[in-house]
Amino acid sequence: MSATTTSTPAATATTAEAERRTARLAVPGWLRPSVWLPLVVLLAVLAVLWQIGASTMPYLLPPLPAVGETLATQLPYYLQNAGITLVESLVGLAIGFVAAFVLAVLTSELPIVRRAVMPIAIVLNVTPLVAIAPALVVAFGFGPLPKLVITALICFFPILINTAAGLRSVPQPVLQVYKTIDASRFEMLVHLRVPNALPFVFAALRIVFPLSIIGAVVAELSASGSTGGLGTVISTASSMNQLAVVYAAIAILAVMGVVLLALITLVERRVLHWHRTAND
Repeated sequence: MSATTTSTPAATATTAEAERRTARLAVPGWLRPSVWLPLVVLLAVLAVLWQIGASTMPYLLPPLPAVGETLATQLPYYLQNAGITLVESLVGLAIGFVAAFVLAVLTSELPIVRRAVMPIAIVLNVTPLVAIAPALVVAFGFGPLPKLVITALICFFPILINTAAGLRSVPQPVLQVYKTIDASRFEMLVHLRVPNALPFVFAALRIVFPLSIIGAVVAELSASGSTGGLGTVISTASSMNQLAVVYAAIAILAVMGVVLLALITLVERRVLHWHRTAND
């Protein structure tokens, strides 16, 4: 007697579904049409709307081919100025980060410092830095110093608030465990408070990395005698009614912001692989 195997329609459908699922898993996520197609369609619609707006309002929007042409023909010029703006933004961000982190540690460890500093920090945060940027330029000259100060001030407050919140958000039962083993305040800071604050710090960095670009550009726009940077490019091109150059510089700034945000997100996922925010 010979045994024969038969497959039911349900079993065949289940096998086919399993094969399709395996095939989907073998393809990287970003290559799947469901991931990139909606963005491509949206960009195409926006491009069409832009072209319509450029044809009806040429004094407001330049044609996209004109923007692409100036980028292609003057790319070294844009990259050189983008490098100046990038250095200003990253150095200013580093200054603001160090100052805010140190102050956040002091406010979390010393209540008297928190009561003295936080009201001033709140006033600083609600002060329109665009308004005081020209005064800083007058005070510090047209060199890189006022640009670094403005960028650091813009990045300072989000880092301070998030870091201080993270340092103070350690659960009381965990603190009690460290106290029972006679851990010093420095040991609790290094081994408990700072690791607990890392998700808050990275949340702040995701905000301030693009903000640092804005700060550098605001400083360059305020420094009328500045000789470099995309802010200077925008200011000069605007005065000469060169809309294609203005929007080309804006496009590069947007790309810089996206790249910086992507980099800090990647670093966050590597550093905080143990935290749930790494998978968000």
